[in-house]
Amino acid sequence: MSREGADHALRARADERDRISGDLLDLESHTTYRLLKDASLRGATERRWAAARESLADLWSLYDAYRAVLREAEQVRASRGRLGTDQLARLTELLAGESVVLRAAAKPVERRSLRPEADERLTLDATVSRMDTAFQEVTGALNDIDAVWNALLPRLDEAAADLRRVRELARELGESAEPETVFAAEEAELARLRAAVVEDPLGSAAGPELDRIAGLLAAGRAEHEQAIVVKAEYAVRRENLVAALDHVRAAESEERLAHGAVVVKIALPPQAQPRSRVEALAAELAALDVSADPWVLRAKRLTALESDVRAAEERARTTAKALYGLVGRRDELRGRLGACQAMAVRKGLAEDPAAAERYERARALLWSAPCDLTRAAAAVDDYQRAIHGGK
Repeated sequence: MSREGADHALRARADERDRISGDLLDLESHTTYRLLKDASLRGATERRWAAARESLADLWSLYDAYRAVLREAEQVRASRGRLGTDQLARLTELLAGESVVLRAAAKPVERRSLRPEADERLTLDATVSRMDTAFQEVTGALNDIDAVWNALLPRLDEAAADLRRVRELARELGESAEPETVFAAEEAELARLRAAVVEDPLGSAAGPELDRIAGLLAAGRAEHEQAIVVKAEYAVRRENLVAALDHVRAAESEERLAHGAVVVKIALPPQAQPRSRVEALAAELAALDVSADPWVLRAKRLTALESDVRAAEERARTTAKALYGLVGRRDELRGRLGACQAMAVRKGLAEDPAAAERYERARALLWSAPCDLTRAAAAVDDYQRAIHGGK
């Protein structure tokens, strides 16, 4: 190694040492690393972290030996302004040779030999490579543990917040003598899951169970919040429901009128007979007024009743419109039949016996009362095909 090469190699190694030192300091200040140092672990996580700690101990041993070599190299270089042959040879040995000495570790008696254990010698490059392997093992364990904690601990916190909120709302509703017992089983399950995630994140399968409990608590929170709103708004919403029931009565009356007007003109199936829902809905409102159910259930019933009332009005109005539409459909078929007859005249088929027979059949169906729309539509199609040559 030349003098310039030795100086360059020493500077590069000093920069490398500073970078490694910074990485090790970052590792020791890592939040998860600091938590794991004093954590009570178990299961797969305990085994993985024990292996990582062994790797970390090896890393520090390697780093200490590595730094010792660099210190000696810096002392050799500082001993003279211009390197002599002996100093250059020593620097070459330290920077390029197997200068890092790892003392043989004491082994348990069952693994010992009566022969002396040989120390291991490594180059600086080999030492850095082995340090990097150990570093990757430690950071890999940290990343895997950190990923589970980052994924599950915030969700556990959210579920716990939902539980606290549910109990606050239960106290506000004033229906439970002991609000702290609301979702007591879920609270115990959350505590169990948190312990599993904190102590053994790598062996925990808390995700699906946490999904279930978090869903229950989120739903419970939403239900209690709705109950608070319904309790405050019940009088106003009841008045709105009474008015909405009047709209249902009007819509059902229109449906009955439509049915009465159409049934004499169009053949309707028995199931088309209007069936009123307004009395059943009014009875549900009356039952809700005197209900002793907790507000969570009453809120659900009120919301469902409001939806049913809207649906009943919409159904009645839609049915009335559809009934009147049947008369329009009959008139449309009559118009189509007239247009087909005009075409038959232009084509000289008006006197054709087969076409005339089909026309009379369709006409009889369309001008009968009540009109069978299905048969009439088929008859018009049959006549139209006849005058178009079967197409």
